[in-house]
Amino acid sequence: MRAAQRGENDSAMKKTHPNGDMDDMRREYDFSKGIRGKYAKRYAEGTNVVFLDPDLVKAFPNSAAVNRALRSLVTARARRHRKAS
Repeated sequence: MRAAQRGENDSAMKKTHPNGDMDDMRREYDFSKGIRGKYAKRYAEGTNVVFLDPDLVKAFPNSAAVNRALRSLVTARARRHRKAS
């Protein structure tokens, strides 16, 4: 039974590149002046990526516009909440 299972998985095994070269990097790429881990800390902290619908992109063309609108909404909601209490 095990041999049959092993045989079934043979097609799922990682294939080697036809010419034996697994390097997909182009010759013109030059990382000689690159800094390893330059953005690692920022990446580890995470980001909040939000995709806007096309109609909203017209109203909020950049992150500053989105942030202004959201802050305004939070402030208005806090005022309404204080009035209700």
